[in-house]
Amino acid sequence: MMRPALTPEARENQLVSLAVDLAEKQLREGTASSQVITHYLKLGSTKERIEKEILEKQKELIEAKTQNLKSIENSEKLYADALKAFRGYSGHGDEVDDA
Repeated sequence: MMRPALTPEARENQLVSLAVDLAEKQLREGTASSQVITHYLKLGSTKERIEKEILEKQKELIEAKTQNLKSIENSEKLYADALKAFRGYSGHGDEVDDA
């Protein structure tokens, strides 16, 4: 018997695992419904694999864009800090130049 899940996500993972186990049992015993058979046939299709790969690449692209935005924000902060330091060295303090 499984331990109760501590989070909703863990519970969902448990339920999915149980459903997959049951589907496997039904497929082995020849009692699987046409919906179960079709589901697993689609999972093994070339189109499905390509769609999964596309989704994974889209996820990687989103993560890269997010990282790039964070890097830009960090660069802007470093640039602003450097300008502030240069102003301090030149004796202008925290004056802001709008030019």
